[in-house]
Amino acid sequence: MAADAAGARTPASDKPEAGSLPSGVRLAWLTTVSALLAAAAIAGAIVFVDATGMRPGFDAFGWMVWGHQVLYGSLNTSGAPSWKPLTFLFTLPYALFGHTQVWLWSVTSVTGTIAAGVFAGRVAYRLTGPVLPSRRFAPFVAGAFAGVAVMGIQTWPHLVLIANSDPLVVALLLAAIDAHLCGHPRWAFAAIVLASLDRPESWAFAGCYGVWLFWTDRRARIVVPLVLLLIGAVWFVSPGLTSKSWFSAGDLALNQHTAIHGSKILGVLHRWRTLYELPMQLAFLVGVAVAIWRRDRRLLGVTAAALLWVIVEIAFALHGWSAASRYLIEPAAVCIVVAAALVGQLLGGAPWVSQLRAPGWMSPALRWGGPVLVVVLGVSLIGSARLRVHDWRYDLPLAHANGRQNRRLIAVVDRLGGGAVIRSCGGPATIPGTQSTLAWAVGLNVGSISNHIGRAIDKGLPVVAFTPIDHGWHVRIYNQPARQKARCARLKTNTVTG
Repeated sequence: MAADAAGARTPASDKPEAGSLPSGVRLAWLTTVSALLAAAAIAGAIVFVDATGMRPGFDAFGWMVWGHQVLYGSLNTSGAPSWKPLTFLFTLPYALFGHTQVWLWSVTSVTGTIAAGVFAGRVAYRLTGPVLPSRRFAPFVAGAFAGVAVMGIQTWPHLVLIANSDPLVVALLLAAIDAHLCGHPRWAFAAIVLASLDRPESWAFAGCYGVWLFWTDRRARIVVPLVLLLIGAVWFVSPGLTSKSWFSAGDLALNQHTAIHGSKILGVLHRWRTLYELPMQLAFLVGVAVAIWRRDRRLLGVTAAALLWVIVEIAFALHGWSAASRYLIEPAAVCIVVAAALVGQLLGGAPWVSQLRAPGWMSPALRWGGPVLVVVLGVSLIGSARLRVHDWRYDLPLAHANGRQNRRLIAVVDRLGGGAVIRSCGGPATIPGTQSTLAWAVGLNVGSISNHIGRAIDKGLPVVAFTPIDHGWHVRIYNQPARQKARCARLKTNTVTG
């Protein structure tokens, strides 16, 4: 759009413009900058993981169990969590590094979180459009606003601190939008495909974009159908070979406690709306209205993508799946980008102001009214910012404490002789929420760990019970036959607490 504002470039000459870099030098420069940004994101993630002492939550430990099981030829995807091919691409090679797998996945997840902010900023920068020469800072402010605001999505701190994969999906989808805006449709398709390996809502985008790429890129006409078939294969064939059903992931997602009761449509819209407070919602709506007035196809296309995701989520909810709030952070992130683009346009004193056909004496008001509205938006978001800071301050100590508890569990399992010794003395049992951590520590499938110690004992079979106590663990044995009672008695132990 900036090129349009400055005048169309004629194709009469292939000579570079004065002051411009040769294409080869420009490509090398962009590659170097991208590599440095990636290294900075990884370094930031390492610092964050080590400083917070965070450790993965229930789902993430389940994903790491899959990686361990493949190494021993015993992959079983029947139990929770639901099958996610994307996470498996990481947790399988990470399993080669033993206990370091936990740290590696945590760093990967946080890196995705940082990347989500970076790509949100890039997309907002590009969607800002033309600005006055004296206000070239406006797109940069829009980018910074988007990058910070994405981190302020409701539930975002919790998802980051349990090493969830949803922020990584946000990064991939925003990267796809960025690649498309930059004129790299193949990279955009690749990012959408990766996102489709984690969230089934992305299948609609992979299909639509794949069809478009098929008709516009002759070289992609063989690859696109194969890739789309591959998405289905990794989602359904893998569970079909390693569980009781080809549709085990969908079966596990049915009728969960997070399912919407009452109107599914209103329920999904409410969950989407509550991911950010009213000022951001109004900024998004105004941004859409301005895009309609300006006939900005790029902004309207991005908005349509967000709405399509919500429509797919409504369909899933009507089917009986949970439509949890975290499944809607992707369209929430896109809405933030639209609001950030509006911020850039208002700050930029955009040339489109002249299209209003207002009297000349109103020109200063139109040009400076935008920055005033941005200040008003910023002030109105102070309350939201305080809430997010409160969320981080609340979740950080919990993440540190949970990480300490997880490390103590892994340490006590190693001290007792490892998973094989524990399994030889009985079936491991614990309380709900800690099964996946214990499964990872003792080398079992999550479904093989009892989440009710009392019921496990009542069955009369040998049980090794792991009870979390004040961020530590009590290990007890029950129903031991006489022949192994003496050998297994040493498993009875208490870890450090507090």
